[in-house]
Amino acid sequence: MRNIAKMMGMAVLIAGLAACDGKTTDAPAADKGAPAAAATAASAPVSLLEGKVTFSLPQGMSDQSGKLGTQANNMHVYADSTGQKAVIVILGDNTTESLDVLAGRLQDQQKARDTNLQIVTNKSIQVNGQTLQQLDTVITSAGQKAYSSIVLGKVDSHLLTMQITLPADNQQQAQIDAEAIINTLKIQ
Repeated sequence: MRNIAKMMGMAVLIAGLAACDGKTTDAPAADKGAPAAAATAASAPVSLLEGKVTFSLPQGMSDQSGKLGTQANNMHVYADSTGQKAVIVILGDNTTESLDVLAGRLQDQQKARDTNLQIVTNKSIQVNGQTLQQLDTVITSAGQKAYSSIVLGKVDSHLLTMQITLPADNQQQAQIDAEAIINTLKIQ
């Protein structure tokens, strides 16, 4: 459980830093003005655990796992060129605790880090007949707001944690974009 908490803390930290990183040194100017509909028009498929977990990334997001300097092979990071949009997937050790208990603990940890944390939803969802837990929040870090959607699930002998972090300038659009990614999630 300690490893799960450590990985979740790292994921929240990475997502917070990515969401609040205002630097766009290598981002083309055209990316900033791209309409949201165009961002979801094309997608890149992702397959993990030998195809047992699949989902699609919006256009402009790519695998950034090797650029973090971490040796952990159970953490996958996908981001856009600005680092403001990120999907972090952690395949941790399984646990006997229920997903709603884990989500509640995660919510408490986030509240401890951000007293202005806004809970959007904490609910069970169904993906291919499996029950997962979804925790959506708005996180504030260094004056910047980020929309965070975390999906927890159990796949084989792994605890799946998928965190989608998007800028929350337009919270409704961020929520729609996060749901679009979650809707592509398939678990076998």
